Amino acid sequence: MELDMDFMKERYELCVDRIKEIVKEQEVPAKYQDYFKSEAEFILSTVEMAELVAAGTYVKQSLKELEEWNDKLYAKILPKKYETSYANPAYAVKKFGVREGKILCALSAKFQELVGYAAKQKLYFQTILMELFLEVYGRYTEYDEFVAKDVKASYKSFLMDYRRDYLEDGIQSQYNPDLSPYREIVLADTADERIMYRYGAYVTDIERKTFSFLNKLSQEEIDAMADTYVDGYIRGFETMGVERKENGVALMLCPIGFERMAKAAVERFEKQGVRVSVHQRGMMTTVNRQYGYDHRQDYALVFDKVYVNRFLEDMSAVYEENKDLLSMYIGPAVVETFGEPDFEPVNKKEAVQLDKRQIKLDREFDQKYAQIAYSYIKNDETSFTIIAYPVPTIGDNFEDIFAETVRCNTLSNEEYSKIQQALIDELDTGYACKILGANGNETDLTVMLMETKDPAKETKFENCTADVNIPVGEVFTSPVLKGTNGLLHVSKVFLRGYEFKNLKVWFEDGKTTKLSCENFATEEENQKFISENLLFHHDWVPLGEFAIGTNTTAFVMGEKYDIAAKLPILIAEKTGPHFAIGDTCYKRSEDHKVYNRDGKEIIARDNEVSILRKTEPEKAYFNCHTDITIPYGEIGEISSLKKDGSKTVLIKDGRFVLPATEELNKPLEEYEASKK
Repeated sequence: MELDMDFMKERYELCVDRIKEIVKEQEVPAKYQDYFKSEAEFILSTVEMAELVAAGTYVKQSLKELEEWNDKLYAKILPKKYETSYANPAYAVKKFGVREGKILCALSAKFQELVGYAAKQKLYFQTILMELFLEVYGRYTEYDEFVAKDVKASYKSFLMDYRRDYLEDGIQSQYNPDLSPYREIVLADTADERIMYRYGAYVTDIERKTFSFLNKLSQEEIDAMADTYVDGYIRGFETMGVERKENGVALMLCPIGFERMAKAAVERFEKQGVRVSVHQRGMMTTVNRQYGYDHRQDYALVFDKVYVNRFLEDMSAVYEENKDLLSMYIGPAVVETFGEPDFEPVNKKEAVQLDKRQIKLDREFDQKYAQIAYSYIKNDETSFTIIAYPVPTIGDNFEDIFAETVRCNTLSNEEYSKIQQALIDELDTGYACKILGANGNETDLTVMLMETKDPAKETKFENCTADVNIPVGEVFTSPVLKGTNGLLHVSKVFLRGYEFKNLKVWFEDGKTTKLSCENFATEEENQKFISENLLFHHDWVPLGEFAIGTNTTAFVMGEKYDIAAKLPILIAEKTGPHFAIGDTCYKRSEDHKVYNRDGKEIIARDNEVSILRKTEPEKAYFNCHTDITIPYGEIGEISSLKKDGSKTVLIKDGRFVLPATEELNKPLEEYEASKK
């Protein structure tokens, strides 16, 4: 993106001068004056912030002053003011009616992006957003009954006209270490709490307390955390049979507050010959989760075939222009957190929502979007790693839970690999698995397994230790869909940040036929919640994975501290059998051969849906993969079924009973003994 900076500064200054005038004038109807005045004042506050950042004085302020800036820049989003904020669709619709309220509310959320651009000194994006504000304001100075339609047209034109610029900026900031906006921050003085305010994100007590806690740890402890994280990433290439590119680029996603660990990790990555880019995804604080939920489908305001076709055209062009940069990408390295306060979303009728026509179009868009992305970033040329740590809101035992999490993350790969191999050896002799619930869990499910042609060289399950997915451990497979029938039930589970209460999923030939939960008062609301967050608007999705988690230490941690419901799926999936609905774990890299440590090829990489990539690629993928775990305490039995009618029991009443796996029961038995 070539810019004439003198011309850009001129445009920027003209916008600022005009917005300063708007604060004082009354050129729009009285009904809208407060909206435009408050948005203008907000925009000017981001301008002031940008000037301080440019001068190098923003983060030199006191912590109290930076906290005051936080409250000022995020005032319309903060829960304490959200009920009467124009960024709240319920309030905006109440003030302006349905048509105008929805678009003005969406614009208020769009203008909030100015904070991040001010922090990153992105003058171009600051300018075009201010120009959008002025264009909308101009519409209202000539107010008529068609204003909502005209404003929506302006918003759509803005998104389409600048789409390539946004895509280009996104690619460069993610995959180019030299243009990574946050790399400098994580390499700065990690003893100075003020560095957290350089992101432009809202810094809460969670981040401040996490930062303080990590800075109390010894350097040895920090180094050990970084070693686990980086070693898992590097091992992933060997595990996945991928040759690591020389000077390849890893994308680090690390939450605010973890700068000290991130700095140590960057240093270790670079010693391994891996260049590191740092990006905002996964780093931005959740200021108000209801705000995010309210605006999750704002794009529906402009979403039609014209918009989709233009988006995909622009995406193809930008990816092609950046193909050399994208070819050096070798995968993400992610640090997740868990333990934030529970969140139960409120469905607001005023929030923008996709209609039936748009839902169908959205599915088509997802498929085409993924096809373009994966044609430039190939799964069989990348690896990844994900690790998770608790944050202080997990409870009074935060420091103990943190230490326990570190212990779970560093359990012996060798020990678990041997135990899990015993499970796999038995599972390879069966044609299916039977899973039965207990203690109120109604699960009764038969999962069909792929047949091996040469058992001496082939296996059905992957032996997964702590590399790409930390911590250990699990064995997993892509089930055969035909004959996979029954009910999956879990009393409570957190999926994609939302709690699902009494979730039930029925399967017929490996496809979901019905799902239910008890989150909301009406069945209509529950089904809508499921469609959006589990089915992703598909009519059905396949069972993409069946796995048996073996990390009883993590399970005990959840029980001991009463945090089982708060564990992220990364850890929770290791604490019992889990079932992923959607695509397989080998999505878009099924033809890449993968082997266990014993040299056997893992043949169960496809199912009857994913194999359609060879004949009907538009039907092969659903672009979702959601793991649902049954905790050990709700398992009655898991058995391997044989063709002669016999079975071998693997787990009985929540305990491993297969010889060579009983070592896994020790943490469970020790915990039970400690309670007596």
